[in-house]
Amino acid sequence: MTRLSVSRIATATVVLAAAWSCNPEPTCTGDWCGTAVILTVPEPDVLLPPASRTDVGIAIGDLLFLKLADIGPSLNTADDNTFAPQLAESWRFVDPLTIEFTIHPEARWQDGVPVTAADVVFTFNVYRDSVIGAIALARLDRITTVAAVDERTVVVRFSRPYAEQFFDAVYHTRILPKHLLDSVPRERLTSHPFGREPVGNGPYRFVRWNVGESVELAADSSFFLGRPGLRRIVWQASGDPATGFTRLLADEADAMDNLGGPDNVRRAHEADHLRVMEYRSSAYAYVAFNFWDAENLNAPHPLFSDRDVRRAITMAVDRNAIVQAIFGALAAVPPGPISQALWIWSDDLAQLPFDSAEARRLLAGRGWADSDGDGVLDRDGRPFEFELLVPNSSTPRLRASQIMQDQLRRIGITVRISEMDFRSFVDAGPTRQWDAYFGAYGGEVSPASIKEVWGTDAFQAFNHGRYSNPEFDGVVQAAMNAPDVAAAERLWHQALNIVSNDAPAIWVYSPTGTTGVHARFENVTVRPDQWTSSIWQWRVPAAKQHDRDRYAN
Repeated sequence: MTRLSVSRIATATVVLAAAWSCNPEPTCTGDWCGTAVILTVPEPDVLLPPASRTDVGIAIGDLLFLKLADIGPSLNTADDNTFAPQLAESWRFVDPLTIEFTIHPEARWQDGVPVTAADVVFTFNVYRDSVIGAIALARLDRITTVAAVDERTVVVRFSRPYAEQFFDAVYHTRILPKHLLDSVPRERLTSHPFGREPVGNGPYRFVRWNVGESVELAADSSFFLGRPGLRRIVWQASGDPATGFTRLLADEADAMDNLGGPDNVRRAHEADHLRVMEYRSSAYAYVAFNFWDAENLNAPHPLFSDRDVRRAITMAVDRNAIVQAIFGALAAVPPGPISQALWIWSDDLAQLPFDSAEARRLLAGRGWADSDGDGVLDRDGRPFEFELLVPNSSTPRLRASQIMQDQLRRIGITVRISEMDFRSFVDAGPTRQWDAYFGAYGGEVSPASIKEVWGTDAFQAFNHGRYSNPEFDGVVQAAMNAPDVAAAERLWHQALNIVSNDAPAIWVYSPTGTTGVHARFENVTVRPDQWTSSIWQWRVPAAKQHDRDRYAN
């Protein structure tokens, strides 16, 4: 079965390659021009949407694979009238539990096969298969059935009505080609060659992936929603943020997200060839505690299974000082596992305070004391020390970990910082063979994302430390099922209070998004959940063309 599928995908790839080689794009001389070189620190993990875990992998996937509909610029998750059609040209609520979608008649896979309702049904089955472990799995649990009525009509049914039904039906799933993937066993799908050479239905076609260097996409001039504004997009791995920023300032690239601290933002503002876009970030960074022993995954962690210890460590960390030192006014301390982009954000939410005296008292109450006078707490002959994994691709997390290390040293706790390359860091998360993990999560605009990272049923997604609290799970589910915004807000705040008091992690910062974009591009917008979501509509007028815009495929 797998050999058959590989053959079908290889055939599709050859057809696409032949089409591009036989009809090369001419050197760009008119208004339909433009190459955007996008800098990213890591390269993508995979280009199969349900398996992708990295921001860059998801961003590239969104240019190759369409959703049924996409959220509008208002980021309103409760009103389907604010969503923009993509593969679905229209939709209607048949009843409170049923949404009917009509597939656009001109939607095509890039091997020429029409997109059908069968592709939609197949896609939902893939995303909801626990073997795949899709991030969105927990968000699709209230969808009972997805059924094809005919080739262009698909019906999505829910177990109950709630405010974000339409959002859940369209936002989390990028539609996949059944005719290329249906014969692949699910346990092999995430490692299948399709994830390295995808065939999509979006505004851009996959061209090549130079491992460790770049991923190149070329515009589909016959894209049914309109010809893309740029002919080519190249995602280049910069190696590290500092190198990437230097290249951006030197006019060696066109766009980069997360410019860094206030000094970098100032320098970008001063560069004549750049414009800086600031936005409410959908990301937050956190230090997750492992609830289980890294050396014996069936035993509780000797430190972090203790709630008082977790609370003490959190209170010993001055998060406001970290934010000011790294970001200045371009970040805030989150009141729980949420970003600034979420509508439930409130400065009035209670959180554990910075209180080193209370931290010492809590630790003393659990038997931790400096019995030998070496400046390090100990108990039963064991020093209080732990390892913190940090990706070396994130300058803010590296700096924050160093400040945190110093702050905890002052109360007798030793933190060993282990810097890891990004790929190894991502791979280490699910293994649980660590004490603490400096993670970051972003890209979501619904509070329900809290369940994906901190819910008991999210162990296969991002809940790597395996935090589990039935009370928290229940309140989160009640908030997701709330019939109106006011009731949902009250319940979400209750859930945030529970998780903050449990301290399964230290919520360190939620940055203000900063993106540097070359000034020659027009029609540029940035959306908090996916900053490149509108890049297919960017354009370069002939009068502003750059050397990078004049090329031949």
